[in-house]
Amino acid sequence: MYLIACIAVLVATFYLTLFYITVFYHRALTHRAIILKPGLKKFVVATGNWLTGIEPKTWICMHRRHHLFADQAKDPHSPNFHSIPSIIWIQLKSYEKTLEELKKNNRDYTRLVKDLDFPVHFLNERGLWFVPHLLHLSFAVAIGIMFDAYLLASCYWLGMNSHPVQGWLVNAFGHSKGYRTFNTPDNSTNNLPVGYLVMGEGFQNNHHHDSRQAKFSVNWWEIDTGFGLCKILERLGWLAFNPRIKNRTSRLKKAA
Repeated sequence: MYLIACIAVLVATFYLTLFYITVFYHRALTHRAIILKPGLKKFVVATGNWLTGIEPKTWICMHRRHHLFADQAKDPHSPNFHSIPSIIWIQLKSYEKTLEELKKNNRDYTRLVKDLDFPVHFLNERGLWFVPHLLHLSFAVAIGIMFDAYLLASCYWLGMNSHPVQGWLVNAFGHSKGYRTFNTPDNSTNNLPVGYLVMGEGFQNNHHHDSRQAKFSVNWWEIDTGFGLCKILERLGWLAFNPRIKNRTSRLKKAA
């Protein structure tokens, strides 16, 4: 039972952080494919950095740059120019650079997020980026000491700090390995294992074909659980799909 509990905690924390990133940061705040109700939006902006350790405005800016320069020299994390293993380091350095450029009000970066009505989180603005990670570590240590459950504590900490791995899987394999449904000008691919594991984020070719769509799956064998969560939140009245965005009506030939 203890091992099952450890696995459950690891899975739950992995998908909790991923839920914030794929639904709130990515589909809602970055691409505006879904609209968060005002109260939920304030909650996400206030808690996102504490929960994931990822500053929302910085993540959004970096991801918009990725779409603007996909697989070109200015792409923040393209395997076109870096090895697959190194992407996990490259995306971290790009994130740090994006944060610094936003803090310096570099127009090349700030113009990409001028629609966002919130600033860089005060922790990152003051150089205290490590505080959320320290809090998660402290909580994990407390679990380990109080309940003599160090494996459980480790699973909690790993799950809550899993976004670099999630991002690496998508950024590395979603632009190098897999199949292409659409003839996009970049190297984006649909990678089934990554798509299934990372809530639909691995269907990068579909996403780059039309980034305004909240649903990343197109073919019947593709399962986008992130979109399923969007539908659940819509039923609960917490968000709405952007009515100005039409469903896909055109499909290009499948790439060879």
